[in-house]
Amino acid sequence: MATTNDLKNGLVLKLDGGDLWSVVEFQHVKPGKGGAFVRTKLKSIKSGKVVDKTFNAGVKVEVAIVDRREMQFSYMDAEEFVFMDTETYDMLNVTRVAVGDAANYLLENMTATVAVNEGNVLYVELPAAVELIVAETEPGLQGDRSTGGTKPAKLETGAEIKVPLFITTGEKVKVDTRTGDYLGRA
Repeated sequence: MATTNDLKNGLVLKLDGGDLWSVVEFQHVKPGKGGAFVRTKLKSIKSGKVVDKTFNAGVKVEVAIVDRREMQFSYMDAEEFVFMDTETYDMLNVTRVAVGDAANYLLENMTATVAVNEGNVLYVELPAAVELIVAETEPGLQGDRSTGGTKPAKLETGAEIKVPLFITTGEKVKVDTRTGDYLGRA
């Protein structure tokens, strides 16, 4: 148990009958009149839904114990992703739901952070940016400015992103794993 004064970004809380919520952002508010409170933005670990919730200052909240481990993606086994713990070399099967959007940017031997609570994998977190090869893209023509100077490109993982017109097939690009935006050439 912790109080609302101990909240910080990334902390996982157990609320409303055992549902797990991750703190995205929080703000302590002390109005001139009345008691202090904490305004939070919480993200559901199961559904990914983001909600605003307000707690009175000093209220006790249950904190879930989350084990975050660096793991290496080994291979795809039917519908599950198999990760290897880099310290113990144990294998861990992770469902497609737990991997989520990270699957769009995940390559074999890539390192990721896997969060586990009571034996259940909560989510897989990739580094903020990854370098991937453009598998396929149309040649960009000078004068094609109807789309703001970008064109679609298919990455080696199968994900599609928007890249500038000068990017060609076979080039390595840097991609933001949170938004799927092109960040630059690698």
